[in-house]
Amino acid sequence: MAPARSLAVVAGVVVAPLALIGGALGFVLLGSTVADASCNPGDSSVIVDPAALPQRAVAGYSGEQLANAVHILRAGADLGLGVRDQTIGVMTAMGESGLRVLDYGDAVGPDSRGLFQQRDNGAWGSYEDRMDPYTSATNFFRAMTRIANRESIAPTIVAHRTQRNADPYHYERYWDAAVAVVEAVSGTRTGLTPGTGSSTCTGIPDVPGQVNPDGWAQPAAGPVTSQYGMRLHPIFREWRLHAGVDLGGGGCNSPVWAVNDGVVTVAGPASGYGQLIEIDHGGGLRTRYAHMYANGVLVDVGDHVEGGDNIALVGNTGSSTACHLHFEVYVNGASTDPVTFMSAVGIQLR
Repeated sequence: MAPARSLAVVAGVVVAPLALIGGALGFVLLGSTVADASCNPGDSSVIVDPAALPQRAVAGYSGEQLANAVHILRAGADLGLGVRDQTIGVMTAMGESGLRVLDYGDAVGPDSRGLFQQRDNGAWGSYEDRMDPYTSATNFFRAMTRIANRESIAPTIVAHRTQRNADPYHYERYWDAAVAVVEAVSGTRTGLTPGTGSSTCTGIPDVPGQVNPDGWAQPAAGPVTSQYGMRLHPIFREWRLHAGVDLGGGGCNSPVWAVNDGVVTVAGPASGYGQLIEIDHGGGLRTRYAHMYANGVLVDVGDHVEGGDNIALVGNTGSSTACHLHFEVYVNGASTDPVTFMSAVGIQLR
């Protein structure tokens, strides 16, 4: 049993401070691709029976889309690739075509075709090759296997290095859905399921935050880019309460930290917030962390967290115009200015 700790009262809320866990404040730089070395849950492929496809939609994909996922999985299995590699293939096709064999390109690539929107540049075979789901997937995987140390690189970066996208993080929003589809069509637990607090399959390192002697931590790297209070909403162009503060210094995929001990009560999509984490710290205090991508939510409902725990990655979902953390504080159900509250516990949000 841990030793008893003294209690503090902040804004009428009783809080139990943590012991200092030390360490310098860490940051994940934009473009950081290092994953836990134990990322791959084995080298085995998943094998799919095309006759046993789910009759229901999975993560919004159904029918022909699920059949195309099977072609991708079979191509990966025939090349002897593991389930993580296969899932990267499904994720990439989701991001390129929505798992449909498209016979048209776009403004960036008017000659792009097929599941992977592969260009007519000689690298991806003939038009017929690009339009055939199995062949196009095989060519994608062959190119992907030339990526050095891909097991230690985030899936979205693996996909980007294989066939380039203007946004290297374009594919990461599809990872959760790809895992769900692979598990549903194969009937197999892949070990890639996100949202378990594990960084091993998403390329997300666990970066603890610095905790002060009373157990409080910054929620994310500053500076504060939008203060608490009434403002003209940047999207809806109307005056409304901005019920938190925005912190934007760390950029996309930088760490989000729990500000103190608590229990996760929300971890998932929420209207306006995109992805939302809420932590109940006890004594009437709750904090909220918003706008992460789905695979940037690193905790589950019911998890016990401590101040400085890396609970998420900064993202850009919901009513958001750029990557940042939206952070809220509630005291006895009432919204309060996070800058004022955190200052009272020794953390300066600037």
